[in-house]
Amino acid sequence: MSEALLKNLQERLNEEKWTRATLSNYSTNQFKELDLILKEAMEERSVADELKRNCDEHLIHTKNSIIALYLSGMVALSRRIIDDSALMNLVTIFVDNHKWNIVRYLCERILDCGESKFALRTLAECYKNDHEEEAVYGVWERLVRVDLEETDITKALAEHFEKEGNLEGAIEYYKKALHRYINKRIFTNVKEIWEKLLDYCPEDIDFFLHLEKKIAKNISEEKSVLLLQDLCAVYKKQGDIDTAIFLLKIILQYDERDSQARKEIIECFKTRYAHHSQLEEYIRVSNLAQNWRNIHEAITDFEKHIAFDKGNFVYHRTWGVGRIADVQGDDIVIDFAKRRGHAMSLKMAVNALQTLSRDHIWVLKATWKKEKLYERIKNNYPWALKTVIKSFDNACDLKRIKAEFVPAVLSVGEWTTWSTRAREILKSDPSFGVSPENIDIFTVRERPISIEEKLFNEFKAQRNFFERVVTIRNYISQKNVELDSEYFTEMFAYFAGYLRSYNQVNEQVIASYLLVKDLIGQYPHLGPAPELGFLELFEGIDDVPAVFSNLKDTKLREELLHHIKLFVPGWADAYVKLFPYALFNSMIVNLKNEKHENKLVAMTIHCFENYRDYREAAVWLFKNSKDEIWFQKAEIPFGKQLITLIHILDITYREIENHRDTSENRKVNKQVYTILFKEGILNSYIDAADHDAIIRLYTFINDVKDLDPTDKLNLRSRILDKYPDFKFFGDMEKTVTTRGLMVTAAKYEEKQRQLAHIMEEEVPANSKEIAFALSLGDLRENAEYKAAKEKQEILNATVARLKDEIERAQLFDPRTVNIGRASFGTKVTLLNGANGAQEEYTILGPWESDPENRVISYLSPFGGTILNKILGERFDFSINNEKISYTVEGITAVSF
Repeated sequence: MSEALLKNLQERLNEEKWTRATLSNYSTNQFKELDLILKEAMEERSVADELKRNCDEHLIHTKNSIIALYLSGMVALSRRIIDDSALMNLVTIFVDNHKWNIVRYLCERILDCGESKFALRTLAECYKNDHEEEAVYGVWERLVRVDLEETDITKALAEHFEKEGNLEGAIEYYKKALHRYINKRIFTNVKEIWEKLLDYCPEDIDFFLHLEKKIAKNISEEKSVLLLQDLCAVYKKQGDIDTAIFLLKIILQYDERDSQARKEIIECFKTRYAHHSQLEEYIRVSNLAQNWRNIHEAITDFEKHIAFDKGNFVYHRTWGVGRIADVQGDDIVIDFAKRRGHAMSLKMAVNALQTLSRDHIWVLKATWKKEKLYERIKNNYPWALKTVIKSFDNACDLKRIKAEFVPAVLSVGEWTTWSTRAREILKSDPSFGVSPENIDIFTVRERPISIEEKLFNEFKAQRNFFERVVTIRNYISQKNVELDSEYFTEMFAYFAGYLRSYNQVNEQVIASYLLVKDLIGQYPHLGPAPELGFLELFEGIDDVPAVFSNLKDTKLREELLHHIKLFVPGWADAYVKLFPYALFNSMIVNLKNEKHENKLVAMTIHCFENYRDYREAAVWLFKNSKDEIWFQKAEIPFGKQLITLIHILDITYREIENHRDTSENRKVNKQVYTILFKEGILNSYIDAADHDAIIRLYTFINDVKDLDPTDKLNLRSRILDKYPDFKFFGDMEKTVTTRGLMVTAAKYEEKQRQLAHIMEEEVPANSKEIAFALSLGDLRENAEYKAAKEKQEILNATVARLKDEIERAQLFDPRTVNIGRASFGTKVTLLNGANGAQEEYTILGPWESDPENRVISYLSPFGGTILNKILGERFDFSINNEKISYTVEGITAVSF
């Protein structure tokens, strides 16, 4: 079938060449016949490749071959090959000859494979020639979605919708056009559209403010001020004085000597505070109307003073929240909870007091009953979040919110549940945003915003490159997202910018290449793929493992490995070099499938021999590949593999103690501990190993000083079960360590109850005592405050000690008690050689220790001496310079 098809193609090409078929002979029917050939060829990739190759060769000699241009171009287009010159040449030939039916057909065929700026523009011309105006607008809508630099057509679409009475559509396209004219710095069009949008959507203040900054940056600050003046005039006319004041402050930021703006802001202040008893006086004392005074300082002074009026709330660091009872000239009287009728001068009040709004969280905590506030906070998350955020200049993080609610309103336990839900609301509710400077600072939006704008704001606030990668992916994942929006364009341009200018190929450049290429693959209209090839980029990396490790995104790491295999000739060696840092099973699978087992063997030996540098890789290989044939070909004895893991365990303990890469070392330490102890690998090895192998193994185990003593004791018991006469030498006799604490279940539960009682009852009660003591005033003579703070220190120390002990605690399993020798959980009967008396001791832990009742800790000097003694064994113990000999006469299990 393929031979016949290719033969048919060659005959058509020859006929076209020999007969010199004229353009007038072509119709859409001929192209439909070519589509049948194309459809048949595309069913098998090799046939399509051969067809394209034949057409390309034919074009070398006959560059205007209609058949070759069409078939070659359509195969390339279906394969997402960027070069579409063949089809562009073909369409241009028919445009030049005014064969509009064929031009339309060709454009529609191109668009069947995806959006194309060239095809859309040409198709629109076809519709114009046929006077199909509505169809033209439809194509233009598609065009401006893929051509993000098109301005005039975007404006024409807005005017079309405006004429049709579709205000929503007109606003949408006017906004797009405005963004694009700003990018092209055409201020005349910017001003024209700005004024249009002021008529149609003046309430969209966030949109105007966003563009105002862009205009100041791209065009000039002077032009931005001109537009802000127009915006301010609209809000003054509407009576929204607060917004007008806000806009005038921005204008004065650009030019603090703008006398007209200064005059206008004074007028706005007079309107805003028309009923304030001290308005004129505060304008005078702040020198707001005096041009010699810095306008920003004057505004700050005025706003500090104007907040002081009868009925308003204030805060004092010692006396708490108060309410202004009276203002007479320069004197002010304030009612505090513990100090009513307190008088001070206005000057002192401005410096010493913080003014509060009526809905400030501190005012609500002072004036509402606790039960009312508790119910509102518990049941109305948005209200609670907005209240606290607005209380602190509309910029607040979760730490601040927690400080206001815990323990004053919510307990620590209640906060854990409450904050989880609060985080979800802050992320999803369009009423909340983030600060452009800090992603952790939340703000309240006066106007709810779209999820796209919310994500764009998060993108701008992010300072971490890879968090921005996550954000742009989240943006794309939204339903009905507009990829022609200015938000997406700006985010995409951020990553594309890394590929236009870089001095060194680092992780940001590699990540940008992979991300941009992936996005263009999904959405071809975003532009041509990066001109730089991956191999050239890869060869420019100085330290491949370092770049890979710094790619803080799993998907990008996978893409990098995929590209290495596709484009790097020595990909197998690159995989072997990268594996200790990547630890991806897909790398092992690819090496194995491509018959590189010898490289896997060499890599395994290298990782185990250099386990200090490649500890994670050694652990991964043991855990996931020890049963593979290629792993076994490395011929690493099983005992040596276990000793390597024990060394890694010891190294990670020491590095954790020295605070080196703590999180990574904890992760590796946990993996090794699980393999050796929880999965029973060591026990299985002991059961099968000979005496010498066990000595060698336990020697290394015993050298791990931070290993829990319980684990060492359990291993010793396992060894003694197999070899009852086994002797532990030297340091093996030492079972006391600074780490780990063997405890009974009853004592463990008791300690947990004690900690919970302190955290949930005593600590909140102490916080209330401190708050009350603070309200009493002068801390230097405040005995209640000192007593409460001393109690706080005691509670904090107790909590820290209990948490440390509970964290170190290892529950003892009574089923594992070994009565073959003295150990934890046994009752030992001793014969005192000095007086001939029998003494009975129960060996437990320090929590259970009760010397008066002969219950001793295995960590005590005497308990440690008794430990591991067997029936009939004699030993000496010195106390108060007296040496006493004991003989073990009985060992029984304690009844728990």
